Amino acid sequence: MPESIADMNEVKHAPKVAGVLPLFHTRWSPRSFADREVDHGDLTRVFEAARWAASSYNEQPWRFLVGTRGSEAYKKIFDSIGAFNQAWAKSAPVLILNAAKTKFSHNDTPNRVALYDLGAASSYLTLQAAALGLVTHQMAGFDAGAARKAFAIPDDYLIGAVIALGYQGHPHDLPNEQFRTQEVAPRSRKPFKDFVFSAWDTPADLG
Repeated sequence: MPESIADMNEVKHAPKVAGVLPLFHTRWSPRSFADREVDHGDLTRVFEAARWAASSYNEQPWRFLVGTRGSEAYKKIFDSIGAFNQAWAKSAPVLILNAAKTKFSHNDTPNRVALYDLGAASSYLTLQAAALGLVTHQMAGFDAGAARKAFAIPDDYLIGAVIALGYQGHPHDLPNEQFRTQEVAPRSRKPFKDFVFSAWDTPADLG
């Protein structure tokens, strides 16, 4: 077990690549959160970043329901999370539920890229959080139906994910050995040949 958060991040951070913003290699998704509240100014900044994500027809279909610890919104989001994720998410000072409007406002036609645009805005949010010294962990393990009911989310919105946000904690504070082991395991990603193609399933020659 690493002695400090800095030691752990040495394992979790990806190797630097010249010309690529370091933030892309240092951002990762801890499950351990420090017992420290997030300044409202920093919360404003992460949503400001999300606000400027690109979207089809500039629709900005994303919606973010944010709950800070002790608030009714926090309780509603937390109650929708599955038991596996509740075990660690309970230490996060901020929980965010996101959703996407599935019809364009200008003509009420289906927006097939609504979730794509929500994902882009969420990525901006997580990267801005990392730039501010915050960490995020996005999760699919929650009851979308319960969340929809709790917040009275209209049927023409698709629910995306829950994001836990706060300051990084030490893995020894996690509630079980499975979480602690995952927290300190090295990260990996697929090689380019597995997802960058010039024809379907034909790796592109990147030179």
